[in-house]
Amino acid sequence: MTNKQMLISRAPVRISFGGGGTDLPSFYERYGGMVVSTTINHHVYAILTPGGHDVVQIVSADYHTFWRQPLDNLIWDGDLALPRAVVQEFDLHRGLDVFLASQIPPGTGLGSSGSVAVCLINGLAAWQGMTLSSAEVAEKACYIEIEKMGMPVGKQDQYAAAFGGLNCITFTADGVTVEPLRVSEATRQTLERRLMLFFTGSSRQSSNILRYQKQKGEEGDSRVIERLLAIKELGLAIRQALEAGDLDAFGELMHRSWVQKRSLAPNISNSTIDQVYELARSKGAQGGKITGAGGGGFLMLYCDEVYQDAVTEALEEIGLRRMGFAFDTQGAQIMRTGESLWVTAPSFRNPLQVAQVR
Repeated sequence: MTNKQMLISRAPVRISFGGGGTDLPSFYERYGGMVVSTTINHHVYAILTPGGHDVVQIVSADYHTFWRQPLDNLIWDGDLALPRAVVQEFDLHRGLDVFLASQIPPGTGLGSSGSVAVCLINGLAAWQGMTLSSAEVAEKACYIEIEKMGMPVGKQDQYAAAFGGLNCITFTADGVTVEPLRVSEATRQTLERRLMLFFTGSSRQSSNILRYQKQKGEEGDSRVIERLLAIKELGLAIRQALEAGDLDAFGELMHRSWVQKRSLAPNISNSTIDQVYELARSKGAQGGKITGAGGGGFLMLYCDEVYQDAVTEALEEIGLRRMGFAFDTQGAQIMRTGESLWVTAPSFRNPLQVAQVR
């Protein structure tokens, strides 16, 4: 930026339909992985403004805390480790204030940590006058979370947040491929109407679940590998059903995929989650899952419109809360001071996307 007054960066969170868990390197480097997911119109935001002399300060609204440190002594262990690790990757020469906030609670299975990394990388790159492609932003976020910080996470969240949209994301030892699904507009609109999100009222630490899965994958545990292979096949079938416009098949495949996933590792599900899910099914929901690694967060359901009021009433009576949403197509974006346009990072499939802010 030439006139550094303020820059706002944002990245969407995602919901995953199939293939979750196959994006861990311990699995995809040997067997290949794939995930079908879409981003939604709930975002992580970073506001960048000039800070004190040679000092970086990060304030997190979600965690009700802040961190302040000199530029010549940037360390990233402890509170706000992820944004601090991202800041350390950039060669900052002047003080900077960063304010972070998200539209969803952290730890609720919508990929928010990957969105934080993507949001902040895209914002800091723009602040430094750099232009990174969607793929470069995603891969840098993966490097920071997986290699630099040693977090037991996969790659789907970072790529989903950077690219945006309804995609099949394929993972191999040779790299990552993002393919937009060939879905008709009518199918897309019907799918959006029939998906429901309910907050269970609890967040969770997914690291224990993912660390268990990572360990078992590295050990070649046959039970875990077999279930992940089944989840991958169901993910491929989910893609085919969506592209064929067969949403009834999609709902049934979602159910079958959740049955496989909840037995993948301890604490993915529990008796309360199972009872809530079965209640939703009894009221008309065809399929669904706990978003993310499991254990809490949001329950996603596929449900015909005619049954949605009954499902909503039944789940809200026992304390769940429904959250409205729509599909996102833009991915990571920035807005500079004095502009009224969100500008999306260039990618191989869309060199420049601009969305009017209203």
